[in-house]
Amino acid sequence: MTKTKPSEKYKSSEESFAHSTQSLNTFAPRLLAWFATNGRHDLPWQQHQTDMPNPYIVWLSEVMLQQTQVTTVLPYFARFMTSFPTVQDLAAAEWDVIAEHWAGMGYYARARNLHKGAKQLVEIIDDTGDFPQTLEGWEAISGVGPSTAGAIVAMGLHGYGVICDGNVKRVLTRWAAIDGDIMKSATTKELWALAIRLTPVEHSGLFAQAMMDMGATLCVRRNPNCAACPLQADCLAHAQGREMDYPVKAKKQPKPSKFSNALMIQNSNGEVLWLQRPDNGIWGGLWSLPLAFIKKIEGAVKTANTVAEDKPSKVASNVKAYEQVYETEFTTAEQIIDEWLAKNELVTKSVTHDLFADAPAPIKHSLTHFHWYLTPQQLTLNDHQAQEITKILQAAEINVNWLNASEAQETLGLPRAMVKIIEG
Repeated sequence: MTKTKPSEKYKSSEESFAHSTQSLNTFAPRLLAWFATNGRHDLPWQQHQTDMPNPYIVWLSEVMLQQTQVTTVLPYFARFMTSFPTVQDLAAAEWDVIAEHWAGMGYYARARNLHKGAKQLVEIIDDTGDFPQTLEGWEAISGVGPSTAGAIVAMGLHGYGVICDGNVKRVLTRWAAIDGDIMKSATTKELWALAIRLTPVEHSGLFAQAMMDMGATLCVRRNPNCAACPLQADCLAHAQGREMDYPVKAKKQPKPSKFSNALMIQNSNGEVLWLQRPDNGIWGGLWSLPLAFIKKIEGAVKTANTVAEDKPSKVASNVKAYEQVYETEFTTAEQIIDEWLAKNELVTKSVTHDLFADAPAPIKHSLTHFHWYLTPQQLTLNDHQAQEITKILQAAEINVNWLNASEAQETLGLPRAMVKIIEG
């Protein structure tokens, strides 16, 4: 296939690099020699030893590996390949089935993009007879950025592609002592320019595999194994004894914390009420216990918890702020349940407090932007009440299920936080 180059916007002159032309030219040969002897060659998605590479396998694995370690991905990848051996199988699958296969791996927007991307790919294959063959073609697929596209073209099509993911950025910032914040666009441009300069036109897929292995096994975040590194001789961070100073990242602000009650609403048969969450937002399309928002801390918005503590002159504005939080923190289903519980006097306190005195300690679950403290709260309804709340929710076109804990784990796509709760 035609070996198209990545975007011109990342090109730099030879003088802009910290290393000599000799170091730049020998980077790939040294790395590939190390990889041939010491690299991983048995990962199920690797295509560098395959005469007829499969871009579907590489695309699937690359999406899974975004922000997730290889050891975590392996069983999920195997399960996906068993259930969806082709992109057509994945595109034709119901979302609930895909969500159940993905549940527990986190960053669920990836699964949504995977399903959407499969449908896009099938349309392209039906129209052209094959997968996209260019970087631009792959970048048009939902959830595929420049580095993922480079990996797919290089490893899944044996074409020319460049990767610059987290592992690669760590290797390059250390080797070239790049002091810029890797979250800044100027540093991104510098890293891509270096990645393009170092990637050989021939066998760029093999080089991509080697770079991934270097970052995953030697040039790791903590305690890098510099003694075994084939790039040690001209690694600037190593020469300065500053390996742990790279990559440079601006100090993150502490994550805010959110507190919610996780309502384990049971019917007379001991089955628990489960709700399918909206497609947008956290855990989109997965199944969850109803959540009753309590408060956020380290945030600018006040909740009803603080209203009573404020002076009377501030009460009105704080109540308005709480109403805004209510609209954004509760799904439609959770608002319905919250109002129904209060109307039927099944709880004696506001949703901003513990509903029941004997509630266990909250379970902490960390997400990208905040920590979530979920307090399990149990409540048993009689048959009439269970039927009534089910009808109200279904009338609002909300998917509900009454299942015990083991049945829910076996048949529903549950976020890891829900598994933590039901496993205690």
